Amino acid sequence: MQPNPLSDSPEPGQSALQRKLEVIIFGTGTLAGRRLDMALIALILMSVTVVVLDSVPELDGLFGAGFWYAEVFFTALFTLEYATRTWCTHNRPAYLFSFWGIIDLLAIVPTYIAFLYPEAAPLVVIRLLRVLRVFRVFRLVSLFAELNEILGVLRSTSRSIFVFLVLVMLVVVVFACVIYVIEGPAHGFTSIPLSIYWAVVTITTVGYGDLVPQTAAGRFVASFGMLVGYSIIAVPTAIITRKLWERINDQRPSHPTLPWNCPVCAKQGHSLDALHCYHCGGELDVPSDVREQVQRYER
Repeated sequence: MQPNPLSDSPEPGQSALQRKLEVIIFGTGTLAGRRLDMALIALILMSVTVVVLDSVPELDGLFGAGFWYAEVFFTALFTLEYATRTWCTHNRPAYLFSFWGIIDLLAIVPTYIAFLYPEAAPLVVIRLLRVLRVFRVFRLVSLFAELNEILGVLRSTSRSIFVFLVLVMLVVVVFACVIYVIEGPAHGFTSIPLSIYWAVVTITTVGYGDLVPQTAAGRFVASFGMLVGYSIIAVPTAIITRKLWERINDQRPSHPTLPWNCPVCAKQGHSLDALHCYHCGGELDVPSDVREQVQRYER
């Protein structure tokens, strides 16, 4: 397999500097790229910590100004990063309208909205979406492969989980109607929707205690609902565990993959000769030296 001759050369309309930055920002095979990912993880976690602490009234009263300056600092850095990503990538629409591109944008927009429209300041809580960006840079470690494995299991079990939830809702409605008939408004069960709330709390064994049956028949129904809850709570776990076990047993022997993430969806696990992403179809643009290093290691 001959390496892609365009992988390490700029695309039409792209300068050498843009290409170099694209390799560092969207790739995982360079030391600079790994260091950038580590720095981004630290900045994201610090910025989210500032947002969380700023929501505490006592801390906001003492350090409100400092939190705001820190937020401006983080927003400036993330804005520079977003602008650099947009400038260096050779396929701007693919990045700008991708899931991660939208998350990157939402991570910085709230602060600018608070500048222009102070009355919309409560919307800055959207800044907590920055924590999602940690998953983008998880490609730095093996955790990203495990994340894709978990998401794949959830997708493959979604139909079974949906059917299970429908059955649970039917059970909840039945218990709610029975308890409404037995207890009635005299004991606090003033409507079927309120009874449904009680049934959900009881079957999930949460038991807030704000709505309690008073009659012997009602308590019997509640006790039976708790036992039913214990018996059905393990069902989703069993479904997901079975599917995960099947995937492990069906897993093929490990083979070398490209240390390169798709610039559109940020997923990895592509074979050595892959030119396009298996997940979204985006062009990988893997530099030839990266392919050669992996091939030499395999030999």
